[in-house]
Amino acid sequence: MTVQLRFFASLRERLRAREAERAVPDGCTVGELWAALCREHPEIEPMSASMSFAVNREYVDRDHRLAEGDELALIPPVSGG
Repeated sequence: MTVQLRFFASLRERLRAREAERAVPDGCTVGELWAALCREHPEIEPMSASMSFAVNREYVDRDHRLAEGDELALIPPVSGG
């Protein structure tokens, strides 16, 4: 199945992309997809502890199962003032 990925803030800068399309196996969880991205891009792994995820604009936990056509937003912590 295919999902749409949206990268925000420092994650977008590190990956040099705003979005991507990704094929994932049926039953894939948000956490499994994040782990795969970390294996492919080890420089983002330090963000793991503080990442937030939203599927179709609703915040979800890492054990949330993705469905065909879902939009997964990957949101690192943002600071500023």
